[in-house]
Amino acid sequence: MELGSILIAILFIVAYLAGLWKLFEKAGRPGWEALIPIYNTYVIVKLTGRPLWWFFLMLIPVIGFIVAIGIMVDFAKSYGKYTFWQHVGAVVLPFIAFPIWGFDKETRYLGQSATEEFKEKYPYKKSTTREWADAIVFAVVAATLIRSFLLEAYTIPTGSMEKSLLIGDFLFVSKVNYGPRVPMTPVAFPFAHHTMPIIGTKAYWEGIKLDYYRLPGLEPIERNDVVVFNYPMDADEPFNRPVDKRENYIKRCLAIGGDTLRIINAQVYVNGQPAEKPEFAQKLYYVKSDGTDFNLDKLREMNIDVHHSTADEYYFNMTSQEAEEVKSWPIVKEVRQRNQEELFYDPEIFPHNPNFKWNADSFGPVIVPAKGWTVKLDSTTIPLYRRAIEVYEGNKVEQSGAQLMINGKVANSYTFKQNYYWMMGDNRDNSLDSRFWGFVPEDHIVGKALFIWMSWDTNGEFLGKIRWNRLFKGIH
Repeated sequence: MELGSILIAILFIVAYLAGLWKLFEKAGRPGWEALIPIYNTYVIVKLTGRPLWWFFLMLIPVIGFIVAIGIMVDFAKSYGKYTFWQHVGAVVLPFIAFPIWGFDKETRYLGQSATEEFKEKYPYKKSTTREWADAIVFAVVAATLIRSFLLEAYTIPTGSMEKSLLIGDFLFVSKVNYGPRVPMTPVAFPFAHHTMPIIGTKAYWEGIKLDYYRLPGLEPIERNDVVVFNYPMDADEPFNRPVDKRENYIKRCLAIGGDTLRIINAQVYVNGQPAEKPEFAQKLYYVKSDGTDFNLDKLREMNIDVHHSTADEYYFNMTSQEAEEVKSWPIVKEVRQRNQEELFYDPEIFPHNPNFKWNADSFGPVIVPAKGWTVKLDSTTIPLYRRAIEVYEGNKVEQSGAQLMINGKVANSYTFKQNYYWMMGDNRDNSLDSRFWGFVPEDHIVGKALFIWMSWDTNGEFLGKIRWNRLFKGIH
C-alpha cells in the first residue's frame, strides 16, 4: 500500500473514533470506550436497545455484515437521524457522519431506538418513496453479499468444457466450499463484473484496494474439481485489471500445488500416475471412411463437431466412447486419436520458450508451485516461474542471462507465498487453459461449480430450447 493511501486510511480511522467518542459521551458513556475494538461495537448495540445476541450475530461472516448495517441505522436513529442519506452516512461514511454529529451541539442522544418505548415517544412514518428506496437498497445489498460470499450464477460461454458442460448451461458456483474471497476492489457497480453494460466503461474504482484474504472454507481444492477462477492473463495489456475483476473462466483442476505434471500423447500424468480422464472429455480423432457420406442427422444428434479434409478423410471432435461407436460403423475404415508429436515446439504453449519443446499433447514435466515451496532459480526454472514471482506475487524482477534480481537483490532461489493450480478444459483441442498461460494463483480462485440449474440450447427448436435432462444436474 502506498504512503498516501496509508495516511488517508489513518485519517479516516481517527475521524471515525473521534466522532464515536463524542457520540458515546452524548449518551452518557465514557468516550474512551470508543477506542476499544469489538467492545465499542458492543456499546453501540447497547445504545440501540437491540438484544445482546445481535452482537454475536455480527461475528458471523456475511450474516454479520447485514446485521451490522441494521445496527448502524438504529444507532443513527438513536440520535434523531432518520433520513435516507443520514442512514447512508452512518453505514457507508461513518468517518464523516460521526464527527459531524458528534461535534454538533444540536445533536443529542434520544434513547434506544430499537425499543417500543422509543418508537412511541418519537414516532416516524416513512413516505412511500422512502419505503421503496429502503427496499431496493436492502435487496441490492443482500444480493451483492450473497453473490460475493455465498453463491453466484455463471453461464458457460464457450465450448472448452464440452461435453461435460455445454454452451448455454447456467451454473451455480459456491463461494463457501473453498472459502469466500473478500473483495479486493470493493467499490464497484452492483451486479456488473468489470464492464458497465451499454456504455462499456469500467464498473469498478481502483482508488480503494484491499489485500487478498479468504474466509475459511469447507474444503481445499482437489484434483478433478471444476473450478471458476479469474483469468490470470487479464493482468496484462490491454486490460490491466485487478485480480477480482479479471474475466471469469471455468476449467477442471488437474494438479494442485506441489504436484508434478506431465502430458505424454495427450495423456495427463500427475506425480507419475495417469490422471483420471473426465467421463465426457473430448479430443480430435482422424476418421477415414470408404467415401460414403456420413449421416449428418446422426452426427448432430451425437453433437460431434466435424472437420472435413478430403472426400474420405475427416476430423471428429468427440469423446473416447463416441470414437468407439464411430469405429463400429460399416463405412468407417480407420479411427485414431490425433496427437501432436513429442518435441514439436508450439510457441503458443507455456512457457513460450524454444528451449522447452512442448505442445498441447506433449508437455512437461513441470512442478506446480505450492505455498512455502522454494525453487532454485536457474536457466531451466526462470522461464517457468518468473511470471508467478513477478506478476502474481508482486516482486520487481530483473534478469541478466541466467541471473535473476528480485527487488534489487541477487536471487538464487525463491519461496512462493501462495498455492497455484493447473487448470485444463475437458474439450482438450478447443480449450485455452494452463497449457497456454501457465499456473492459476490461489488469489484468483472464485469458487466451485456445483450444479446446472438451467440449460438453454440456442440451436434448438422453439419448444426444445431447454435441455430438460440437464436441469439440476450435478457437476463432476
